Amino acid sequence: MLLDMRPLQGPSAGRGVGAYARGLLKGLIAAGFDSQLTLLLDVAFDAPALPVGAYGLAGCRRRSHGQLAAYEDAVVLNRDIQRIGPDIYHAIDFHLPGRSPCPMVVTLHDLIPWAWRGRGMQGERFRYGLFRRLLPRADAVIAVSRATADDAARLRLPARPRLRVIPEAADPVFSPREGARMRVMERWGLADPYLLFVGALDARKDPATLLAAWKTARGAIADLKLVVAGDPGRQAPPTMGGAVQVGRVDDEALADLYSAAGCLVFPSRYEGFGLPCVEAMACGCPVAAFRNSSMPEVVGDAGLLVDDGDGEALGRTAVEMMRDRERWKRAGLQRARKFSWKQAARDTISAYESLLR
Repeated sequence: MLLDMRPLQGPSAGRGVGAYARGLLKGLIAAGFDSQLTLLLDVAFDAPALPVGAYGLAGCRRRSHGQLAAYEDAVVLNRDIQRIGPDIYHAIDFHLPGRSPCPMVVTLHDLIPWAWRGRGMQGERFRYGLFRRLLPRADAVIAVSRATADDAARLRLPARPRLRVIPEAADPVFSPREGARMRVMERWGLADPYLLFVGALDARKDPATLLAAWKTARGAIADLKLVVAGDPGRQAPPTMGGAVQVGRVDDEALADLYSAAGCLVFPSRYEGFGLPCVEAMACGCPVAAFRNSSMPEVVGDAGLLVDDGDGEALGRTAVEMMRDRERWKRAGLQRARKFSWKQAARDTISAYESLLR
């Protein structure tokens, strides 16, 4: 089994696909499947930090690591797979071989460039157009949510029988952390409850509506701060109106921020899964978000969802949840337990086995 771990060697390592790669690998190791795994890495980069396991390593080399990388993979990845000789190849990002010499599994995180018609998607559709053309060649497609699977079926990409829904999960580091408020105070000077947003500030995350929600919440709780965690990204606005921007932090610090926050405010207009919501719930942080895409199936009734795009309603909801935080903390913790990397690994192994019968 060849598992492509190259997303851990570039910018994707700090994004959702990187969290998926680490979580799935840990789950497969815990399931005792690691002795059957070979991890594909790019020898042009240092090897990423990997958990201890009985897996093997295989290398490849690419000339392009930018916009042309997917096109290079479409031409040469099949030769790498043929050289290594696995019984199955599993791709976890947008880079696929033009033709795979063995059965191919693809993890589909989202189809946002085609499913959401927001600003900036024309360029994304062009950038990932090759992936859309190659995806129907996959022998099995793992969608991380029912919403993503429905998008794939509606866009007539893989046939329905090839689709499996296997949700992501939060890393075990995301749990209520004793002393989080003290550490957050010492590091960032945040003494009082605050609203938290986690992710890039691109158009799909709707930073203007995030600010509108914060303004509404401040009308009810004076001096309420907004904390923004994560790499802002290329589409970020030039200013966030006085929000505390902490940038990218490690998982332990992020778990502290979740644990000490009054509420996660998540105004994203479209999510393939919405991992920050599960991470927040796993830390006991209430979640207020828009009712769209995968949010109903991920958050369920453990958080509060409001009409898409209504920033004022989002702000009022966040205040409501902060005032009854213990109730929403309990609900979120219970909901987060439904998402498990152990279960995701078992279901992924089942997908592999279905191709070898």
